[in-house]
Amino acid sequence: MSQLRAICAVHALRPDEGTVGVTAIDKRPVSGAVKVGPFGVRTDVQADRKNHGGLEAAIYAYSDADAAWWGEQLGRDLAPGWFGENFRVEGIDVSGARVGERWRVGSGEDAVELEITSPRRPCQTFARWVGSQFEGAHERGWVKRFQQAERPGAYLRVVTNGRVSAGDAIEVTFRPDDAPTIAEVFRVGELSRAIRG
Repeated sequence: MSQLRAICAVHALRPDEGTVGVTAIDKRPVSGAVKVGPFGVRTDVQADRKNHGGLEAAIYAYSDADAAWWGEQLGRDLAPGWFGENFRVEGIDVSGARVGERWRVGSGEDAVELEITSPRRPCQTFARWVGSQFEGAHERGWVKRFQQAERPGAYLRVVTNGRVSAGDAIEVTFRPDDAPTIAEVFRVGELSRAIRG
């Protein structure tokens, strides 16, 4: 069964060397039922609104299986929120989801409907965050390493507002078979960036 393992929101704004000066990547699980609206999980924020968040990237989802794979690579448990994700999900291949695919999370009148929009592109803020978790040891080359793994996770837009809780079921209600997967879009985007230099 596919389900929402954890809902994560910003724990604290952290100082960051980027242009904004702070980052909201430090996300941690929240308890109980949480409202989800057009801009995502209630109480969550994005520090760099030019490059993060918005209606087309209201929710960032990452799979438990991909987090476990990275945990093996990095030699540690990577708790929900470690990737800066809002939803840690299990039993569903996030990077294999197709652009335009729709998910229903929860049940009844409170259920949230989401639509897959794009892959996450790793940035230097993400690299600095990883470095801070490993005392700098993994910061160098992290963006390239994350790109090469092709496990980006996905951004989703909120189609129907509602309320969700950890443990809620995730149902794929629509899957456009002719649309590219998140991994395919990610691969093409990274190839394009490499060609541009």
